[in-house]
Amino acid sequence: MRLLLLRHGQTPANVEGLLDTAHPGPGLTTLGDRQAAAVPEALRDRQVDAIAVSPLVRTARTAAPLARARGIEPLMVDGLQEVEAGELEMAGDHESHLRYLGTVFAWARGEVGRVMPGGPDGRAFLGRYDGAVAAIAARGWDSVVVVSHGAAIRAWVSARVAGVDVDHVERTALANTGLVEIDGDPVGGWRLVAWSAGPVGGLELDAPAADDPTGEPVED
Repeated sequence: MRLLLLRHGQTPANVEGLLDTAHPGPGLTTLGDRQAAAVPEALRDRQVDAIAVSPLVRTARTAAPLARARGIEPLMVDGLQEVEAGELEMAGDHESHLRYLGTVFAWARGEVGRVMPGGPDGRAFLGRYDGAVAAIAARGWDSVVVVSHGAAIRAWVSARVAGVDVDHVERTALANTGLVEIDGDPVGGWRLVAWSAGPVGGLELDAPAADDPTGEPVED
């Protein structure tokens, strides 16, 4: 099967540089709505059998235009939500961003016992995301758009998809409505098909000036 892992559209927390990972989370900014509105045209030539979203509001808002265009009711899948920030929740300083992403990418490198301050360890995060992906795969669809979150997508793909260079992913941003495409299944494994770091609707929908902690590259 193919999974099209789509990061949600821009939120106010992305603009303000806040680690906003709690439920239900914020909606989208005006730019975020425009990014979401561009998704149906950007994916017009892609097979889409189903759309899965996380329990956080911003993924449902991002999926809505595509769902309307395709006549598909999105499936909410627990486990697809963002990596919980724990004690770093709503932090906006660069040191906290580095600590958060440093922990996330340590998991991707196999340090699954490392704990997010006041939050999960890598086993817990990867286990719940694995479970969500397995639940989607069990439905038997061939091609699914999965609307999820920046750090979650980057960490899970780095840890679970063959041939992905964790160092490269760590240094590469995943913009709002950036898209990572993978093929495979939970039993046989996954391979990377494409990594589109910018918004699927085009770079005119990017926001390079925003201090976006879960999608930003890790730079000291």
